[in-house]
Amino acid sequence: MTHTRDTNQELFPIKRLDLSDEGTVEEIWRLQHASYPIEAELIGFDRIPPLMDTLRSLRECGEQFYGYFVEDELAGAISTESEQPGELTICRMMVHPRFFRRGIAGSLVDYVLNGNPEVKTFIVSTGLRNTPAVNLYEKKGFVQSSVQEVAPNVPLATFHKKA
Repeated sequence: MTHTRDTNQELFPIKRLDLSDEGTVEEIWRLQHASYPIEAELIGFDRIPPLMDTLRSLRECGEQFYGYFVEDELAGAISTESEQPGELTICRMMVHPRFFRRGIAGSLVDYVLNGNPEVKTFIVSTGLRNTPAVNLYEKKGFVQSSVQEVAPNVPLATFHKKA
């Protein structure tokens, strides 16, 4: 059996996600619930905000989402939000565990970094014990700027990258 791939999809696996589409919101929600338990285990804290989302809170979060597709499946997603001119915060980064170690997270970060030439400072936070995420952000040129304890014994690191 021959499997054909959409060459456009293969060349451009990342696309903007429409949160007004209920099916898209459900896909993102399912992806969060597959991905974030891994981070929760790594950092020893299961109250990560994306795991608390409802479909409604996700739809109304105000973030811009981009999805990475493998064929027609949402394999990863990243969301951003701009709180002030010249700054962009990466709010969420998620990859389905079946697609770990394929460069999807790095591709999503690159997409955001390269697709926002007007941004002077990129910001991202992650659990300090989430070593894969910390390593990815440092590899992409982010520098740790602060650490705060968000719950007892749960340090959250914030990173900045200047354009």
